[in-house]
Amino acid sequence: MHRVHNFGDLAISPGRTDALDIVEAAYAAIDTDAALRARVRVEGETLFVGDQAFALSEYEHIYIVGCGKVACQAAATLEDIVREKIKDGAVIGISPHVCAVVATYQGTHPLPSSANIAASDHMIKIGKGVTERDLVFAIIGGGGSALLCSSQEECDQSAELYDAFLETGGTIDELNTVRRHLSTLKGGGLAKALYPATVIGLIFSDVVGGDLRTVASGPTYKDDSMIEDARAIIEKYKLGRFALVETPKEDRYFEKVSNVLIVSNDVALDAMREKARLLGYEPLAAACDPYAAPQDMLRALSSSARPGSVVFLGGEPRLAVARGRGGSGGRNSYMAAAALSVLADDQIFASFASDGSDNGSAAGAIVDLGTKRTLEAIGMDISEHLSRYDTNTLLAEANALLMTGPVEANVSDLLLLLTPRP
Repeated sequence: MHRVHNFGDLAISPGRTDALDIVEAAYAAIDTDAALRARVRVEGETLFVGDQAFALSEYEHIYIVGCGKVACQAAATLEDIVREKIKDGAVIGISPHVCAVVATYQGTHPLPSSANIAASDHMIKIGKGVTERDLVFAIIGGGGSALLCSSQEECDQSAELYDAFLETGGTIDELNTVRRHLSTLKGGGLAKALYPATVIGLIFSDVVGGDLRTVASGPTYKDDSMIEDARAIIEKYKLGRFALVETPKEDRYFEKVSNVLIVSNDVALDAMREKARLLGYEPLAAACDPYAAPQDMLRALSSSARPGSVVFLGGEPRLAVARGRGGSGGRNSYMAAAALSVLADDQIFASFASDGSDNGSAAGAIVDLGTKRTLEAIGMDISEHLSRYDTNTLLAEANALLMTGPVEANVSDLLLLLTPRP
């Protein structure tokens, strides 16, 4: 069964078929259940997490908490691995899921809501009951910055911040720095809430470049930013007025915390490169800031391409969407539509969200110059749709959208430019 549901409709040439096979290799590599089982196992009374070992006999109770688009599926997998040893748990994701012991909450993203607060309250309640003889798994994944919300005040401020930040073109690091200082759970706050238990952070990273402290605004990491840093960002972009709090700085809250990387953007890119190699292409990397502007990303991809190659890039194109001008679609469909102006005759471009949702029901898009010709033939104005950020509407007319349905994984966006041999 194809992970791209409309694979057959999109695979209308050998090159497009190869590109879609490479896309599917990425989704297979970041499967939450498989990735977690590869890194966590129990043998007798020993728990292995990555290259660390924990003697289960040393702990009275095991709990599971967590946030992120992967959280509910990861909790179900953890229950199966650890089985009867779990006493309680609370995780929040974006897809409904039923676990035997852990309470799973379906929250809202990118804007938080009351469901997000209820899940966070449950985690805080668990934290109040743990002792130094307890072990807590903390599932931390992309999307957790919005899903983890410790109060109605934080919920309201986060929504206001998100709306204001969309117009700035600022970086995700800047956004998350402010988010950490609106919350009592982000920026190491969850680690503090779970003290003095032993905490194992299971990190499903959507951050390109390896700084795991920024995933979900770092709830299990000691934060090195200060209120003054958040205030400087607010003033830089004129975001408004916010009630800021300092993040925990005491070392004792982090002495019994072990954070372990489970999956990342690099895992997806490695799988894509290997699939391209198996298909007979030379895999190449685009030298580009993973959070660059769309035209800079396209320029880096195009300048690296050569016949018989696939050029790869992971990241999140930086867009500044003026209030009231956002149409349908997200970063990936925008990139695909923008690529139509730079593609050579035989090239194929794909950009897709690893969680299956590019700000809508499509995961992204796959395009070539046939896409451009189709749109021009039916009178669609590509530039006009780009200016309105209404690229899903545009690309749907050329049957270019990638449909995967919701994917309980999230390692940021993935882009490829395939150039067949002559």
